[in-house]
Amino acid sequence: MQADVAVIGSGPAGLVAAIEAYRSGAKNVLLLEREEELGGILKQCIHNGFGLEQFKKDYTGPEYAERLIDEMKKTNVHCFLNTMVTGVSADRAVTAVNPENGVFQIESKSVVLAMGCRERARGSINIPGTRPAGVLTAGTAQRLVNIEGYLPGKEVVILGSGDIGLIMARRLTLEGAEVKGVYEIMNYPGGLKRNIVQCLNDFNIPLYLSHTVTEIQGRERVEGVVVSQVDEKMQPIQGSEEFIQCDTLLLSVGLIPENELSKGAGIELSLTTNGPVTAETMETSVPGIFSCGNVSTVFDLVDYVAQTGMSAGRNAARFAAGAWEENGGSVEVVAGENVRVIFPQRYCFRDDLILYIRPAKPIEKPVTIGIAPIEMNIKRLYARPNEMIRLKVAREKLQKVTGPIEVSIKER
Repeated sequence: MQADVAVIGSGPAGLVAAIEAYRSGAKNVLLLEREEELGGILKQCIHNGFGLEQFKKDYTGPEYAERLIDEMKKTNVHCFLNTMVTGVSADRAVTAVNPENGVFQIESKSVVLAMGCRERARGSINIPGTRPAGVLTAGTAQRLVNIEGYLPGKEVVILGSGDIGLIMARRLTLEGAEVKGVYEIMNYPGGLKRNIVQCLNDFNIPLYLSHTVTEIQGRERVEGVVVSQVDEKMQPIQGSEEFIQCDTLLLSVGLIPENELSKGAGIELSLTTNGPVTAETMETSVPGIFSCGNVSTVFDLVDYVAQTGMSAGRNAARFAAGAWEENGGSVEVVAGENVRVIFPQRYCFRDDLILYIRPAKPIEKPVTIGIAPIEMNIKRLYARPNEMIRLKVAREKLQKVTGPIEVSIKER
């Protein structure tokens, strides 16, 4: 099977990438999705807040997915549902399997990776205790409630203050469960400010910072958890233990980009983001393979995911058409003072540089974001790790740059 552009994953990044690749001139665009419906995680995100920047409207997840799917139906993008991609090679050969075709291979001129991310589970954070029923990730609980129609428990404790955990605190409360509290090991929340206000404060659900679960109790079913305060090194403080009776523990302790296919293709991964090292064009270290959305780094907003998908689709079509002229190399984009995550990590002088920055620590004072060596300084009222900062640097300003581009955040 031949293709100009093969897109793996039909979440918001994959849908936008496929649409943009077709609009940019790629005639034979294939979209591969392992589930039986398009939309990725959007199908179970029935809360609003999607598309505010992209469409200037406030959609729920399914509404946002439907709008993208309707736009895609106006193109000639060919979708393969129930199709599991098992491998991608460095020469852009995609191996997949589905009930209709069995195992088949696609020889594609360019590939877009849009596999999204998975949740970090209990085994990743080593909570001591028994292994009873009732310990779930927040995303699994979201699917059970919103799609399957099951309430996972009546008395719930949530560990971690990521956005999915905050949204599920509200959702479970609306469905009649009692959420005892949200416990966060850091001394600042992990989710967006708007979700803390709308999901916790509006429903009188307490948020405990610098706390973690140190034991799970119960044999057949969770009977309760022990929570403890933690010190500056995030170690439990002896004597601060408190038992909380509950029948369900939800884990909202982070997301991990899904990059098994990237590893198989020999793509260089970033130790910071756990995603591919990517240029401003969304091209990875392997020519002709592009990545976008949460497979690259975990974003806060679906609008940012869609923007990376747009860039990946457009540039994948350019690569497939042979319009990928040599441009004389690239420079690194590096994290400076008080910057934990920077994306993309390379600049190839092809497009404007759109930076996605996550601060290392919260600064609730006016800050200056500096971009060296072009001496560009942007002022902001604050910087928070749970709110990704997006900046655009015009290509013209970077033409004479020969060394690394360093991004730093300093108090004013």
